[in-house]
Amino acid sequence: MKVNEKKIKSHTRPKGMPFNITKLGHIVLNVADVERSTKFYTEVMGFKVSDVYTDEIAPGGMVFFRYNGDHHGVAVVGSMPGESPAIELNHVAFEVATLDEVFIAREHLKKHNVKIDFEGRRRAGAQIAVEFRDPDGHRLEIYWGLDQIGGDGYARPPEEWVWAHSLEEAVDKPVKGQDTTLHNSALYEQLPAEERERRRAHSIATQRVKLGGEH
Repeated sequence: MKVNEKKIKSHTRPKGMPFNITKLGHIVLNVADVERSTKFYTEVMGFKVSDVYTDEIAPGGMVFFRYNGDHHGVAVVGSMPGESPAIELNHVAFEVATLDEVFIAREHLKKHNVKIDFEGRRRAGAQIAVEFRDPDGHRLEIYWGLDQIGGDGYARPPEEWVWAHSLEEAVDKPVKGQDTTLHNSALYEQLPAEERERRRAHSIATQRVKLGGEH
């Protein structure tokens, strides 16, 4: 079935809604090995452990992680028999405060031998990001610069989208209103043309798989 953009955009929040969601509270992921996942989410993602359920409470165990004042933003449950098929949950994204941190995160992931699926700029939303996977195959994203939508509901039109397939390309080709100046210019890699093309091909290929077709 083809997507009817006009019909989809016609759906809106009903008048008189009795409640208002203020934020996405937390994500709980099924994993195969809670100890392996704990090592990843603490040492690679920098989260802290808030609480642990032993097998007596949750078969396979459960670990709660925090990255701000909330008791947990991510939790893992050791109930999955194998790698995540990444069918129902497409990806989970985490925001950082500066563009420099996205570049730093990329190098940090490489040092921990974490394979990067995508780096660069998204189209809708225009965030600059690096996407990768946890030990169970869940897709994760670290990003900066997501477009903000005010009370008038205005969103950046498609003709202003600039898809970039490396962090360097995202810096070189800023979208309207987005300052891509790095505080530390040494983070920018001077990439030869063949490496830029390799990253572009890799980015497009992984996004085809992620989005389920040619994009």
